[in-house]
Amino acid sequence: MTAPGDRYFADLHTHSRASFDSLASPEALIRTAAQRGLTHLAITDHDRVDGAIEARTIAPRVAANVTVIVGEEIKSADGDLVALFLDEAVPPGLSADETIAAVRAQGGLVGIPHPFDRYRGSLLNDARMERLIEVVDWVETHNARVMLGNGNQKAAELAHGHGRAGIAVSDAHSSFEVGVAYTALDHDPSTAAGLVAGLPTAELVLGRASLYVRLWTPIAKAVQRARGNRRILPPSDRSLPVGR
Repeated sequence: MTAPGDRYFADLHTHSRASFDSLASPEALIRTAAQRGLTHLAITDHDRVDGAIEARTIAPRVAANVTVIVGEEIKSADGDLVALFLDEAVPPGLSADETIAAVRAQGGLVGIPHPFDRYRGSLLNDARMERLIEVVDWVETHNARVMLGNGNQKAAELAHGHGRAGIAVSDAHSSFEVGVAYTALDHDPSTAAGLVAGLPTAELVLGRASLYVRLWTPIAKAVQRARGNRRILPPSDRSLPVGR
């Protein structure tokens, strides 16, 4: 797919109703992406890929101009990671190093989401994890759901200091949020190689989710809990640390 002027517009971190904290249908996410001029949409549900695979299957019918990338937000034992271009889910509870290795084994890419968000399982809240910047493909230097504090600024400064690419994402948990922040690229990110080629010259388009939309998340969690869709837990022999 060729974007107007050979530019591509990608939101690389969103959640469908497959996640325990979202009610957004894959179809609604794709339609909103198309309406807002995105060419690529990564669906990165928590510890599963079935919602993203469904979205990729229906995308040609719903909006043929939107390419869906199958991804996953993975809760490693050390904090959250986002993977793209997966064939199957990487289980939660592995160490960050094991998680990255599992993503690479599938030919996937991996990045660090909301690195310093004090309210989520953010990897770089543990300073020992800073070494991982050297082995990931990008850092989310602008996550539209970082509402309080200077987490985005700290992420941008750290990524710049390590010469690592930064991206902007919506981290949408509802269709309303898709594309409120996104990344513009000069290379087609439909493949892992294409995305890697485009990251060094990426343009970040910044925006923030409204507080009202964020307040919808606890409702979504309650509805999903009633439906039996809870967070996927790691195997019993790989329990996450308390507080994760």
